[in-house]
Amino acid sequence: MKNLFLTFGLVTALLTGKVFGQESPVKRTDLQRHNIEAAGYETIQARIDLKPGTSVGMHSHPGEEVIYVLEGIFEYQLEGEKPVILKAGEVLFVPAGRNHSAKNIGKVRASELATYIVKKDKPLLVFKK
Repeated sequence: MKNLFLTFGLVTALLTGKVFGQESPVKRTDLQRHNIEAAGYETIQARIDLKPGTSVGMHSHPGEEVIYVLEGIFEYQLEGEKPVILKAGEVLFVPAGRNHSAKNIGKVRASELATYIVKKDKPLLVFKK
């Protein structure tokens, strides 16, 4: 039950920027969403802000994710690979369906621009069980 509660709180935080009425350590700002020419796919762009020490656990998306770090320092972990540390101006590609996590390892807010090319009508975020 505790894991369900934590997962619900994290999903709520990622979608709304708040958990149970309080500011979340994770803030997601949706910037744009458009259908693309590839049948059944769309592109979504969002800004993700993490407070210092905050992490987003292992999860996947129903398509590719292209990450551009806007500010701060992130540690990304793609399942089965060594962690990679990225700072402002650096990029990361996450293959479709690949479990990965992110953590702000700096002392200030870390922000990324996430661009998803994903299957329509699927949940954007699926946490690893």
